[in-house]
Amino acid sequence: MHITIREGCREDLPRVLELIRELAEFEKASEQVSLTIEMMEKDGFGPDPVFEFYVAGNDHGKILGMALYYYRYSTWKGKTLFLEDIIVSSGERGNGIGKALFEWVIQKAQKENCQRMSWQVLNWNKPAIRFYENYDAHIDDEWLNFDLYKEQLDRFHR
Repeated sequence: MHITIREGCREDLPRVLELIRELAEFEKASEQVSLTIEMMEKDGFGPDPVFEFYVAGNDHGKILGMALYYYRYSTWKGKTLFLEDIIVSSGERGNGIGKALFEWVIQKAQKENCQRMSWQVLNWNKPAIRFYENYDAHIDDEWLNFDLYKEQLDRFHR
C-alpha cells in the first residue's frame, strides 16, 4: 500500500475527530472527548492557530492516520515541538503509517530549528514505548504531569 503524508487542512477535521475518538476508545476514555469540529476549526485555522497536523492517506485519499503537534518554549532548551498525538486507525496499524508520520514530525522539528521534540506515552502502552525506543528517545521517569481542566479553571477566582 502506498501512503501519502501531507499537511492537514480544514476539510480533514471530521476524519481527524473520528481518529481522536478512536484513540480515546483504545485508551478506555471515550467519555473524556469534548472536542468539537468547531473548536478545532477555531484553534487550528482561526486568526491565532495553536496546532498543526499531518494526515496519512492511501491511494484512494482515505485518511488512515494523523499526527497533531504544536510549539512550546522551554526555559532551559528553547523552542520545542510537542507531539500531542499520532493516531493510526486500528485496522491500519503495523503498516508503517505511524513511522512515516513520526518521521515527518521529526523533519518538521528539524526544519523549525527546534531544540527538542517532546511527547507523552501511557505507561501501559508497551508497543508505543518500544516504537519510540527504536529512535533512541529519552524516557523521563522523573517528571509528573499536572492538569487543570475547564471545570477547575472555571472555579478559580482571585
